[in-house]
Parts: sequence; C-alpha cells; structure tokens
Amino acid sequence: MSWQTVDRILKNKHWSLSKLSNRSGINYQTIRNYRYLKTEPTFKTMCKIADALGVSLDELRGDKNEGNTRR
Repeated sequence: MSWQTVDRILKNKHWSLSKLSNRSGINYQTIRNYRYLKTEPTFKTMCKIADALGVSLDELRGDKNEGNTRR
C-alpha cells in the first residue's frame, strides 16, 4: 500500500489519521503503525481503508505499476 497516496487523499479530504481510524473502524495506533512503522496491513484492513477513503484498492497501490511497459 502506498502511504504517499493515502497521505494525498487524506490531505485532499482534510482528514487526519484519527478521522481515518474512526471512519474505517481500525484502531488509531494500528493506523499509525502502518503509516510510520511501514508495517503492511492485511487485505481485509486495506479494504476497510479503501472503503473509508472512498477509493479502489488499485488506487491505494499508488504508482507502483507506473512506467511498466509489459505487453
């Protein structure tokens, strides 16, 4: 999960990590661990974050596949 993307979405929504925690139902300290300790959330947790933010899982992946020229 790309936290750069999550940070951008949070900034656009004027949300804090606390608000993301409340909206997603994920413990605030857990959200902080994902953000600052770079721990990876489970698929189920990523779905909760995406739903709370109103975005797709693909969008949460950020720019990981940008520049990929596989055909």
